[in-house]
Amino acid sequence: MTRRLVVLLLAAAGIGLLALDLAGSRPLNPFTAPPALALGSGQAAGGAHCSAAPGR
Repeated sequence: MTRRLVVLLLAAAGIGLLALDLAGSRPLNPFTAPPALALGSGQAAGGAHCSAAPGR
């Protein structure tokens, strides 16, 4: 196999995976989505590693 063929196969697989994901998922509702950056909003972290900080 040549390098060009491998790159084309991987690109086709990536595009196919993206197409399957977009076809099988429902669109996001921007009004119910959490804020991407909640800096200074007063909202506490709720689902990431930063929410597991040790207590004081």
